[in-house]
Amino acid sequence: MSGPSLFGTPRRWRRGAALTLACGAVLAAGAAAGSLTAPPAQARASRGQGAVHPALPAQASAPAAASAVTAAPKAPEAAPTAVPAARKPAAIIGGTPAADPRPTATATPSPDPVPTGQDAAGTLSASAARAAADRDGDRWASFYTAREYAGLQQALDGRYVGTGVSVRQADDGRVTITNIQRGSPAARAGLRGGDVLDTVGTASCAGEPVTEVVAALRGSGVPGSRVALGVRRGDRSWTVTVRRATLTTEPVTVTPRAGGPTVIAVDAFTKGVARQVRQAARTADHGVVLDLRGNSGGLVSEAVATASVFLDGGLVATYDVHGRQRALYAAAGRNTTAPLVVLVDGGTMSAAEMLSGALQDRGRAVVMGSRTFGKGAVQMPRRLSDGSVAELTVGHYLLPDGRDVEGRGITPDVEVPAGHDPVADSLDVFAGLGAAS
Repeated sequence: MSGPSLFGTPRRWRRGAALTLACGAVLAAGAAAGSLTAPPAQARASRGQGAVHPALPAQASAPAAASAVTAAPKAPEAAPTAVPAARKPAAIIGGTPAADPRPTATATPSPDPVPTGQDAAGTLSASAARAAADRDGDRWASFYTAREYAGLQQALDGRYVGTGVSVRQADDGRVTITNIQRGSPAARAGLRGGDVLDTVGTASCAGEPVTEVVAALRGSGVPGSRVALGVRRGDRSWTVTVRRATLTTEPVTVTPRAGGPTVIAVDAFTKGVARQVRQAARTADHGVVLDLRGNSGGLVSEAVATASVFLDGGLVATYDVHGRQRALYAAAGRNTTAPLVVLVDGGTMSAAEMLSGALQDRGRAVVMGSRTFGKGAVQMPRRLSDGSVAELTVGHYLLPDGRDVEGRGITPDVEVPAGHDPVADSLDVFAGLGAAS
């Protein structure tokens, strides 16, 4: 799907946010890799096969991005509107607002000195923000137009305006549809995964950044607006006009296994994800496989609440904002006995790394897969004088044992060889944990 991105990507002045979620991401991660995020089902199917991006809010990340992302941040199509004027900056990990459910007693950081480049009202200019990012070597700095940031916020709420198309970019520059959301305008138009998207409107897609393609699919974010899509399937080429619609993201997929663990796949931490995970875990009589492959992050509050499903209180992570330490804690009284395996890969980023690392450090889960992406930056959104929004790094988070994942990632307890099915391999681990399989 097309839309803004939920998580930051290595330094680049981007347009658009990505949501893996359908977070998300909620937002777009494939820009760095030249691909976009795909909707949950397809993203899971293609995990480990490259970058994919859905037309949900787009977000940029190294492994994947745009309409849908597998091994990287994901992005759905999101509807842009003005950024809420009353919205206050909140700590964010991975480029999305992060709520601190239980901050330490440390006082809230005092306002920074007004930097050169602010206007009379104290609003930072776009040029000053970019200069600050350059000066500090902030590789995760992200800049959004007011429309893009509003779309990102909408995606984090689990909604976006788009066509229901998830796309990725091949090495030869072609943009391919990876998935079509059920019941979407694209589905009604007969589009399929595997179709090549040649044009959106009058613009060619070949060679264009996936985030740009997603932005074009998203358009102005107005439900009912029309967009012509040039499509190719084999030797056949045609143009179809669809009307954008308000769609919901599907970040959580639950797959029960008869006599075995329940697989709960989470593509991004958007609003309501923790509740869905909690409901699924309650009926998982033989343990849980929490699949975070390709999860580019999202709302920290949702990641912490998800940790609370499997922890009985205690520390999840600490983070600093301009040198002031804060902490995130799990809620008490949750399930700490059901066998738990967490699946990760190179597309597991940000808040997803925080969650998997916390469960690993606390001895609550066996982490399987491959090394994660390695994004531990804490960012703060700030409205600029021209109405756009900058997300600049203000610190990093640390796992319960003091580890910093920035540039290092999470090393799994059990490495899964390339070509193996992590879910199938997890059954051997469950046998060792004493769980029925």
